[in-house]
Amino acid sequence: MATPGSGRQTTSARSRRDDYAESTRTALIDSAVALFTERGYTGTSLDEIARRARVTKGALYHHFNGKQAVFEAAFDAVEADVKGRLEKILHGDRPPWERALAGLREFISSCLDPAYQRIALHEAPVVMGWSRWRDAEDRYSLGLIKDALQDLIDAGDLVSVPVDITSRLLFGALSSAATEIAGSAEPERVGAEVEQVVIALLQQVRDASRRT
Repeated sequence: MATPGSGRQTTSARSRRDDYAESTRTALIDSAVALFTERGYTGTSLDEIARRARVTKGALYHHFNGKQAVFEAAFDAVEADVKGRLEKILHGDRPPWERALAGLREFISSCLDPAYQRIALHEAPVVMGWSRWRDAEDRYSLGLIKDALQDLIDAGDLVSVPVDITSRLLFGALSSAATEIAGSAEPERVGAEVEQVVIALLQQVRDASRRT
């Protein structure tokens, strides 16, 4: 027969264990992001990740089955951070055109971030394989592009176009732009040029849409 309060004690103990497990996993991911950004995938060991997170290697293996799993968690963390910032902008209160331009600038700014450059753009296609990397990029980015495009069409800033295929084309262009920025010896200059070109093209389409 259970003693009074034993259920609450068990729940409390489980909650503390869950909190500790989550904090350990977060520390490992934060450590992995920092080390993969600084040294790349091949230059980073699991021992270093565990040591930087101040946990044992056994604790690392409790959460991840190997180095690639740790990398993919770091990739997800970096991508989720960028997606969160873009969602905040694209789902904000400003007019759709202003949101789209602000989202573009935020995306370019993200491409200049060392963690996003190294992990999401340089390392991920090699570590995860090109096909899985593209699928992951689709999952994080394509929906945002579709939403932004539909908002522009609904507001009359763009003519009505097939949203799915147009979003795919824009996604491909922005992915290529991100690769150009990350691979350049002068990423800030290339980022500014990408912003200038994309905004000019969008403005031409917007002007044409409003004349029809």
